Amino acid sequence: MALRQIRVYGDDILTKQCREVKEMTPRLKELVQDMLETMYDAEGVGLAAPQVGVLRQIVVVDVGDGPIILVNPRITEQDGEQEGMEGCLSVPGKLGKVTRPNHVVVEALDEDMNPVRVEGEELLARALCHELDHLEGVVYTSKVEGELYDSEDLEEDEEESED
Repeated sequence: MALRQIRVYGDDILTKQCREVKEMTPRLKELVQDMLETMYDAEGVGLAAPQVGVLRQIVVVDVGDGPIILVNPRITEQDGEQEGMEGCLSVPGKLGKVTRPNHVVVEALDEDMNPVRVEGEELLARALCHELDHLEGVVYTSKVEGELYDSEDLEEDEEESED
């Protein structure tokens, strides 16, 4: 396993659509493990293949309940609404308010190409939607309502309000 370079906003690869995975090769299995290692090292809750320079429909997510690996994922159900601050490993140091579904169902394949169904609410729903957007070439900044904030400024504001 190895850490991969996370592509940052402005890199054209982040605006491209990803190709479906037809078969899970040893190289793609290695990619999945590298993506997990990279996500954990960067202290993120999700990572999509284009964020490490690979235009394949693969995402990894872990909101604290263990890793979820999704190949060729599709949102098949969504309902409710949540509004919250969102960031991205490809847009370091920035946060913006984004409205997402509060509940989603994703159907995909796991890393062994077996069908899986993942149901998520709140943070997991947000993370799934965010990562699946990356597979379509969509960065969350295009969905931000209002300003894009420096995360350091928001952290300072929170610390001051706790005093």
